[in-house]
Amino acid sequence: MPQEAQHTDPALLLRNVTVLDGVTNTPVPGQDILVEGGRIQALAPTGTLPLPATVSPARLRILEGPGLTVLPGFLDCHVHVSTCPDADRFDTLMAPESLLTLRSVPALAATLDAGITSARDLAGADSGFREAVEADHVRGPSLQVALRILSITGGHGDWRSVRGTPLDSGPGAGAVADSPSGFVQAVREVVREGADWVKVAATGGMTSPRRTPEAGGLTEAELCAVVEEARRHGVVGVAAHAQGAAGIAAAVRAGVRSIEHGYLVDDETLQEMGERGTYLVPTLSALTRPVREAGPPDAAERRRRIREAALERLSAALTSGVQVALGTDAGVAPHGQNLRELALMVRLGLSPAAAVAAGTSVAARMCRIDDEVGTVRAGLRADLVITDVDPLASIAALGDPGAIRTVIQGGRIVKHQATQAETGQERAA
Repeated sequence: MPQEAQHTDPALLLRNVTVLDGVTNTPVPGQDILVEGGRIQALAPTGTLPLPATVSPARLRILEGPGLTVLPGFLDCHVHVSTCPDADRFDTLMAPESLLTLRSVPALAATLDAGITSARDLAGADSGFREAVEADHVRGPSLQVALRILSITGGHGDWRSVRGTPLDSGPGAGAVADSPSGFVQAVREVVREGADWVKVAATGGMTSPRRTPEAGGLTEAELCAVVEEARRHGVVGVAAHAQGAAGIAAAVRAGVRSIEHGYLVDDETLQEMGERGTYLVPTLSALTRPVREAGPPDAAERRRRIREAALERLSAALTSGVQVALGTDAGVAPHGQNLRELALMVRLGLSPAAAVAAGTSVAARMCRIDDEVGTVRAGLRADLVITDVDPLASIAALGDPGAIRTVIQGGRIVKHQATQAETGQERAA
């Protein structure tokens, strides 16, 4: 997590704002929020918040908030910050690792500026990305990382040519195993390298070299071995790339914490997910991106067919009561447009308030950091976004990064677009 603001930084007072806390459905207008030492110190109706003795009025920055809404900083639970959408695979294969790492710097900054203060990278970023953000070497969301996807031979994470030549490289390259004991070893390896999550390929995928979404991935025995080994080592959880119905069901029975994509989930599995508390990260931004006509002759048509079925099944999922967390698959989808996912979730059945919760309190709970972020509450880290959009009336407008006027991360203002009132004050001064 990013370092919290040092005590030498000015305290911050957000005055007369509307608060939508990511938990309740009702915005609360006329609120003051005091931020000091990187944390939310207090909330109270405007004009009733006394300044503690530790806060010097001379070192207090005040942001006036009439017409502005404060929300928790959003979490994108499925990103690939080191990946560029539609990047040429040959160019990527030939590029030096330093280039692949450095080109992620603007992607990290764009993600933060879009209102994402925390993110989970599910293949590509190693622990150094997380530590670089923590040390303020680069601007970006605080990160949890999985490093790579664990795959069976020929599975979704096996990007080798027929002759066995690796077509991916670097820390995010998939790891291949073919038995419960092999996957135990693979889990231990990613834990050794600093993974917060373990990711597995429970099915094929839209972009698999040889596997369709309905094709199988790890067996249930292998999935159970991964889940148990991950639990032994205390990682946050296991995230399962799972698109076909059978693989989704096997991953849920094995006890994974999150289903990524879940495109063809069936009703029986949705019921079991609800009973087990399994989270769904639907990645609608990736699912609905334009279909590329290039590639194998039947690939585009297959993608259209699966997308139509997936939208139907995900609509059933989002209205079933299953816990839904926001995830975009940015890196496949564009970076810096993460909050477009909110309107897509609403289109498939979530209420605007539930979509906001999916990107804040629910996502934080899934990532086991809800004691730090995910809502607007005294004592939590001050990860906040401020917008002049009414999120419940115009949820789609949040997808424009320009609608995110201010981003506060660990108590520091890391993005700020002055309001007209502030601009007028500066001119008068």
